[in-house]
Amino acid sequence: MNVSPSPSAASGGRAPTIGVEEEFFLVDPRTRLIVPAGPRVAARAAGAVGDLVTKEFALCQVEGRTPPCGSARELRQELERVRGALVTAAREEGVRLCASGTAVLQGPGPAEVADHPRYRAGTLQYRSMLDDFAISALHVHVHLPDRELAVLTGNHLRPWLPLLIALSANSPYHRGCDTGYASWRAVIRSRFPCLGPPPHAASWQEHERLAVLIADTEAMLDAGMPFWDLRPNPRLPTLEIRAMDVLQDLDDTVAVAVLLRALVVTAAAAAEGGDPGPAWEGEVLRAACWRAARDGWSGEGFDARTGLMRPLDDLAGELVDFVRPALEDFGDLEEVTALFRRLAERGDGATRQRAAATGGSGTAAVVDGLVSATAGSYGGQG
Repeated sequence: MNVSPSPSAASGGRAPTIGVEEEFFLVDPRTRLIVPAGPRVAARAAGAVGDLVTKEFALCQVEGRTPPCGSARELRQELERVRGALVTAAREEGVRLCASGTAVLQGPGPAEVADHPRYRAGTLQYRSMLDDFAISALHVHVHLPDRELAVLTGNHLRPWLPLLIALSANSPYHRGCDTGYASWRAVIRSRFPCLGPPPHAASWQEHERLAVLIADTEAMLDAGMPFWDLRPNPRLPTLEIRAMDVLQDLDDTVAVAVLLRALVVTAAAAAEGGDPGPAWEGEVLRAACWRAARDGWSGEGFDARTGLMRPLDDLAGELVDFVRPALEDFGDLEEVTALFRRLAERGDGATRQRAAATGGSGTAAVVDGLVSATAGSYGGQG
């Protein structure tokens, strides 16, 4: 993803650009099992959108990514273009594109992985922990080229990670079983000592020092490329937010992206004003993220300011109020309020997956519903 320079809105400039990465599974339309068609589908889709698509670590996955976008409308157009190319390419290769955080149905054994030096190093280091690490995420990039400011801004965003996991929860099934969790993807990630909320750091230098210390234990593959849920991207001038499951509906993806832009801008302004942000302990945030992964958008969630568990609908309203000036400045208020209305009315992706299983033929109906939602209005189920 290339992110073009734009002034930080926290410093009085125009809206910073945003970019999105979406990871998808590829499934057989007859068996509904994941299939190792990623390289073929990515190569075919690249004919339409170039390097905005790529294969993934697991051969059963592909990734689509947008160029930098200045508005919700532009982001939606780019997501439609990239998703549409992947939907079409998948169908032409005899498979289907599926937006779920985990594989609903999978054959025996681990998913096949690409033969790449980095992947081989990861397998050597983490061993059987990678056997079921085929998971699909939504990553959002917000342009923030100042590394020091990005770290300080991340301190403010850390306590909101449980809420982001809850609103994006879209992985209740794994290998044909209902896990009892709303985001099993978040649980799989939490097994790794180097994933989850980043440590609170007082500076970019401290952020780097902590990454090096963790990498020295071999709990992290590369200190230069940490995989925390928040990070100044190692190659791009962005703050990257990585906590979310991939979402079924494109409208939800757009809304989450512009919500995160408003949150980054609001937090960056506070950091520039000298506010260090709440220094919640990593153990507290990991516990709150676990609760969010279990329950999704139901019941209660972690209040980023008080640390208390409170109704999620109340927290959503307070988050919107917190970032309202930025949402209004960028014309994104309705996008975000509509997202929370949808969550209140229909629940999260996990709720919708379970409803499909109840109303149809079990997990096969879950996969069919995901495929249909992923394809949206630009390709159908085929």
